[in-house]
Amino acid sequence: MNLKITVLPALLGPLLLASVAPAQEQDASPSLGATEEALRARLEASVTALNELREQLAAEKVPLAQQLAELQGELSEVRARYQSTTRTLDSRSLDLSNLNSELKARNDERTYLSNLLTQYLEGFETGLHIAELSRYGSAVEEAKLAPENSNLSELEVYRAQAGILGVSLDRLEAALGGELFEGRAIDETGLQQPGRFALVGPAALFMSSGGSVGTAEQRLGSLEPAQIGFALPEDQEAARALITGGSGFLPLDPTLGDAHKLAATQETFLEHVKKGGAVMYPIGGMAGIALLVALYKYLTMAFIRRPSGRRVEELLSAVGDCDRDRAQAAVRRIGGPTGRMLAVGVEHMDEPRELVEEAMYESVLTTRLKLQGMLPFIAICAASAPLLGLLGTVTGIINTFKLITVFGSGDVKSLSGGISEALITTKFGLIVAIPSLLLHAFLSRKAKGVTDQMEKSAVSFTNQLARTQAAAGPRERQGGGGAEGATSGDTEAQVRRVLADLLGEDATASTTV
Repeated sequence: MNLKITVLPALLGPLLLASVAPAQEQDASPSLGATEEALRARLEASVTALNELREQLAAEKVPLAQQLAELQGELSEVRARYQSTTRTLDSRSLDLSNLNSELKARNDERTYLSNLLTQYLEGFETGLHIAELSRYGSAVEEAKLAPENSNLSELEVYRAQAGILGVSLDRLEAALGGELFEGRAIDETGLQQPGRFALVGPAALFMSSGGSVGTAEQRLGSLEPAQIGFALPEDQEAARALITGGSGFLPLDPTLGDAHKLAATQETFLEHVKKGGAVMYPIGGMAGIALLVALYKYLTMAFIRRPSGRRVEELLSAVGDCDRDRAQAAVRRIGGPTGRMLAVGVEHMDEPRELVEEAMYESVLTTRLKLQGMLPFIAICAASAPLLGLLGTVTGIINTFKLITVFGSGDVKSLSGGISEALITTKFGLIVAIPSLLLHAFLSRKAKGVTDQMEKSAVSFTNQLARTQAAAGPRERQGGGGAEGATSGDTEAQVRRVLADLLGEDATASTTV
């Protein structure tokens, strides 16, 4: 391409000159022959230059072809090396991906093993008896703090965590058949004494250097073993012989110390009530007053005289015979609120049935009000006691959260104790409310039974009175006009009394006029 670009101007130059020259010569009006000679000379020069150029091209073509062949060979080699390098790179990428996957799997295994060792360490520490903490405490602490120590390599961390496995295996081997080891425990006076432990399974005995012996247990809020003495001298001697000689009878507590812990949490009733706080005073006051009211109402209703069916029948028989004297004697024998109600009915037995019913109903209402008096207070106590208990609980929980805000939530036992004390008020509120509710229902039912008996007797009396008055009506009409005139006069007087009650004395006076 460079040769063609170089040669073409050489070929076109004479032709352009040749084409331009005739035009100039025409302008100058030269002869045609001179122009032809000039053109022929130029053509020959151009042909000569062309031939030389062709020879030059032919001379240079062979080296260039050889050079091209060499370059093509080098290109093939480069391509082959590129393909080989690409395949090697792909293989290396695949190997790197496999290595990354394997590395991730190993990291996951490492994390799993670390978590597994941590869980095993926690289980091992939890399973230790309080007497063994002094023996294995250092190994446990070393294994627990190893993952947090940045100065240790991963291998050293694993060795520290795996070291607890050897410790646990040694402990398991030593625990077969029981073991004796030296240690310290807090005696009953509160002093830490050196001595010797005898551990058989979950049971541990301790004998101090002074000779006192007992079970080794953990007290609430303490991380040191405590010596709890035996109640029986036989147990003390057996424990002393076991620790001293290494064999003998084992005094065993089946509860593994839980009985002592429960006994330490026992409290008297007054101590339990005092933990409820100030809300316990109104709850206790309501409980006492509600109990007294319920007792008073029960005794009042228990001594209410109930009517017997035989005496009621005697009264109804006297009413049926229109014998007022016998009816009054019968109603006095009945007694009680039912007798008083029936006495009112006997007093008005000559009046119309409606007036008798109203008079007797007034007596029933009076008795009902007396029976139900003070019962609403018991219902109020049943409804208010749980609310007061809830108030005390909420107040106690608020105080507990205040303590959490100040001291934090590290001590779970103290928090649970505060919440349990707060729930005491709810407990006593329900203790007061449930019996109060039952007493109110019982006394209300008892009062309703009395009024129902009165209403039943009143209905029987009014029905008998209605039948008697209905039978006496035809007899009075058969008796003559005098009786009828007297009856009409009584009726007029009764109507006047009713109008006086409805309209007042002035209306009565005007009606009389």
